[in-house]
Amino acid sequence: MPLESRSVPAPPATTRPPSTGPAGRISALDVLRGFAVCGILVVNVQPIANAGARVLHGDTGAAAWPGLLFDQRFFPIFSLLFGIGFTLLLRSAARRVARPRVVLLRRLLVLLALGLAHHLLLWQGDILAVYAVGGLAVLLPVSFGPRWLAAALAVPALAAGLVVGTGFFSLIPGLFLTGAALTRYGVVDRLDRARLAPRLLLLGFAVATAPVLFVQLVGGGPRAFALAGLLTAGGYCCGLVALLGTPLAPALRVAFTPLGRMALTNYLTATVLVRLTAPVLGGRPENWSSTTVLAIAGGILAAQWVFGTLWLRRYRQGPLEWLWRWATWARRPPLRRAPGTDGGGSPGAGGRGQCAAS
Repeated sequence: MPLESRSVPAPPATTRPPSTGPAGRISALDVLRGFAVCGILVVNVQPIANAGARVLHGDTGAAAWPGLLFDQRFFPIFSLLFGIGFTLLLRSAARRVARPRVVLLRRLLVLLALGLAHHLLLWQGDILAVYAVGGLAVLLPVSFGPRWLAAALAVPALAAGLVVGTGFFSLIPGLFLTGAALTRYGVVDRLDRARLAPRLLLLGFAVATAPVLFVQLVGGGPRAFALAGLLTAGGYCCGLVALLGTPLAPALRVAFTPLGRMALTNYLTATVLVRLTAPVLGGRPENWSSTTVLAIAGGILAAQWVFGTLWLRRYRQGPLEWLWRWATWARRPPLRRAPGTDGGGSPGAGGRGQCAAS
């Protein structure tokens, strides 16, 4: 859906930050974001504990099953969601303020500051600063153009990223653009009621991924690895959205929504928790087994889920999300939830409409 096209008349411009809450969100995005948070932590445990550790490595390298399921499979999802969230917030800001891109500029600059602090103080593998720079270099300029521009640039950008084959970072611009295009053409607005399309796309991704995974298994090099990760991520997204159209939807929302709505808080606190856990376990983190890595990630995610579920019953956003929103709109938004409103962790949380780019 284009930024310029809305069936509801725009209210007068104001600098008041919009209210947040489940009724103003696209629930599928919160579930996808929470799912991505889980996978990203599994991938990051060893690198956070020891910058020299390889991700979920084993005796057979990339052929190890954790590598096939996790490595380079979740950052594409998070990058896609970042492009979506940026564009949704720009659309929301355009209906509320006279200069919406100033709002987005502040948001990206604050994210850059958070990322640099995370990089300098805790972990050199931070991705937030990279996302902020990518938003400034790709998403902000493209937002001035028509919606077809994002779609037209997305495919060659992804192809170029695969050809370069230097790792995940080369795919970020294309994934940002894909997320922006999906949003501006209205695909994202229909996620909560999509049924047939995600199932057909899941089948297509499965057929396309199988031979690429085989090439990766036999040592196909970085390009095959990147393509396998991209296709698997697409399959994960379509599969999860398809499941949200089944009776499993309430359980999936309960499991992933608290993690997804507090993604920034969870991403940054996970670094601290891994750093605190590593000395207790002892040994060299690069020698940890996949079982150990999964246990660490599972324990941290469980703690974050409990905290997030309890927090969102009383508050509208996670603590860092709230501060980020404050800086974005240059006005203090409400934090405490009004009595009697849904905290977002219930099976039906999500609602329709915009999704905060948290």
